[in-house]
Amino acid sequence: MGKKMLFAVSGVECSPFLLFFAAMAISFFTSMGGISGAFLLLPFQIGVLGYTTPSVSATNQLYNVLACPAGVWRYWREGRLLMPLVFYMAAGTLPGVFLGAWLRAGWLADLRRFMLFAAIVLGYIGIRLFFSKGKKGKADNGSCQILFFSWKSFAFSWAGNEYKVKFASIFALSLAVGLVGGIYGVGGGAIMSPFLISFFNLPVYVIAGATLLATFLTSVLGVIFFSLLGMFSQNLSPDWMLGAVLGLGGMTGMYLGAASQRFMPARFIRYLLVVLVLFLAIRFFVKAVF
Repeated sequence: MGKKMLFAVSGVECSPFLLFFAAMAISFFTSMGGISGAFLLLPFQIGVLGYTTPSVSATNQLYNVLACPAGVWRYWREGRLLMPLVFYMAAGTLPGVFLGAWLRAGWLADLRRFMLFAAIVLGYIGIRLFFSKGKKGKADNGSCQILFFSWKSFAFSWAGNEYKVKFASIFALSLAVGLVGGIYGVGGGAIMSPFLISFFNLPVYVIAGATLLATFLTSVLGVIFFSLLGMFSQNLSPDWMLGAVLGLGGMTGMYLGAASQRFMPARFIRYLLVVLVLFLAIRFFVKAVF
């Protein structure tokens, strides 16, 4: 698909058109569930492109920075962006991503034990998500309404149902998700979104924009932190050109995915998340054991 291009920092030599359309296809489907698709791009970069240095995590977060705003804007335009949920998640993920990036740079050269633990947790989430039903409601039922908001909790209504969310629960989950996102450079949405659906029983139609925005915020800080660390090691700075090409593809795919989401049945999106989460769990398990 076009002439190959050499990306100097990563050493990857590949057609930019292939990278663009791969990122667009992945983000189109994952953005419907509030996931950026970075966790699928990571094995693609490592296994297919041969990009194996720690800076692949930084490049992955650069992809999130460029791609996520398009999906977030679309959800906001349709009145389906829960800003209180974004605040709660940001309070936990922002410190978590710094700790994760620091651990990735110095303490976690061998990630096998952590991957095995992550595989078990993600496998459980995937199974629970498969059997979860959630409250009924139409996808295109208008915008969500905030009923009240404080630092302890907030409540909102959507499709004739009311939901209450506590800060302490979301903060604890977000801190763990930020840690994982900082280590692997995946933003954390692949874990956060299924958790919010399966454990907190929140509708995917109103959490997707919030998880994408939280992913964007943590990824901005992740790119900054990895870039600062890159001043001391060449293996930590992102490949700006590669991240830009992937990000442009992701930007296109996320906008189209967010625009299409409300026409998709909640069951389809839930099963899509199940497949993605179990894929990630199996991948972590294989890398940990073999």
